[in-house]
Amino acid sequence: MKQFLASLLLAFAIAAPAHAQLLQSAAPANQSLDRIVAVVNDDVILQSELDDAVRTIQQQYAGRGQLPPMDVVKRQVLNRLILMRLQVQRAQDQGISVSNADIDRAVQGVAQQNRLSPEQLRAAVEQQGGSFAAFRKELGDQITVQRLHQNVVQSSVSVTDSEIDNLLDSPTYKAGEVHLAHIQVSIPGGADAAAIQAAQAKAEQAAAAINGGMDFSAAAIRYSDASDALEGGDLGWRRMDEIPPAFADTVSAMKAGQVSQILRGPTGFHILKLVDQRKGDRKIVTEYHARQILIKPSELLTAAQAQQKAQDLYQRIVDKHEDFAALAKEFSKDDTTANIGGDMGWFQPAAWGGAIAAKLGELKDGQVSEPFQTEAGWHVLERLGTRQSDQTVEIERNQARQAIGNRKSEQVYDDFLRELRSNAYIEILVPALREPDPAGAAPQAS
Repeated sequence: MKQFLASLLLAFAIAAPAHAQLLQSAAPANQSLDRIVAVVNDDVILQSELDDAVRTIQQQYAGRGQLPPMDVVKRQVLNRLILMRLQVQRAQDQGISVSNADIDRAVQGVAQQNRLSPEQLRAAVEQQGGSFAAFRKELGDQITVQRLHQNVVQSSVSVTDSEIDNLLDSPTYKAGEVHLAHIQVSIPGGADAAAIQAAQAKAEQAAAAINGGMDFSAAAIRYSDASDALEGGDLGWRRMDEIPPAFADTVSAMKAGQVSQILRGPTGFHILKLVDQRKGDRKIVTEYHARQILIKPSELLTAAQAQQKAQDLYQRIVDKHEDFAALAKEFSKDDTTANIGGDMGWFQPAAWGGAIAAKLGELKDGQVSEPFQTEAGWHVLERLGTRQSDQTVEIERNQARQAIGNRKSEQVYDDFLRELRSNAYIEILVPALREPDPAGAAPQAS
């Protein structure tokens, strides 16, 4: 159960913290001699990389009082760095690449999220003593991992209509949404009885800590193996049908604020917290019936001439009362509507883009708009009518399709990551950064 699809720029389940918090993402320049803290296949992670990432987490949680002891934070951060490095390596092996233009667009997106220009973003990073080149590299790595995730999931996940029907018809189908947080203690692929027992002992430690008064998010940072551990295990809002069936009955019986018992899943042990819940409502949407005339600039028609032609047609409809449909058939360049008199049928506002939706909202039934411009060209629009449409069934089917796809995607990628790590050579060279034995023995090498 990974963090649901949701970040400000690069929305994928295995992403690092959102880059919209740019001042928390800017890595300070290295000022001391590095040492290698971990070997990951034929690559290494340096002390400076770990220090920079830990500093980011400290800034992210500043004043919130939720971080566990620093040795725990460092182990969690190192685990995230190792997992990211493994994914980048696999992506490179598969020929996945990211261009400078891709990174430029990502930088633009981060700047816009922070209401800055790219130049101001760079200045902000460097003002904190950070390296903008390192900042760009981090963005590039995240784009790379996003594309790896897409490749793995797209080749393995499909949803059929029968699966949707079965979910909607199932007596266990639950409507509404829940806000969840979780702690996941993973079991390595091919684990023996001792490894399973160690994972269970760690989960029991987490449960005991929560029962003893530890904040759930702090316990997630300390004990969870999931990629969202450093976000306090927050899974965000999910529809009940997105939750694995093995956990759905448990969640449906909980009240907001409650924490579950330890649950055994296919990948390990889980503890869930129901943060909040809300019921699903019927989805009533406004639909419009409209028709349009579209005039496109071309090699034979300049932009100014296209605007003037649209204006002339508007005057012929409004002042001379010429037939809209006839003019649309003769002059409109919209291939989908011209032959039927510009008739766009009944549609939801966003179906034809934001500009047309906004214009429809300004018109009354039977009113014709003055020419307005979109990327497609110049439009003359007539609003013919409005109606309220119950889209509950259609929306439920779309949500069910997405829920099934998300559930399958999470399982597929979780299995992929577990196999990736199990088959990798990972050596943590600093004993204090190794995972401690649940029974309290000295830290062990990975």
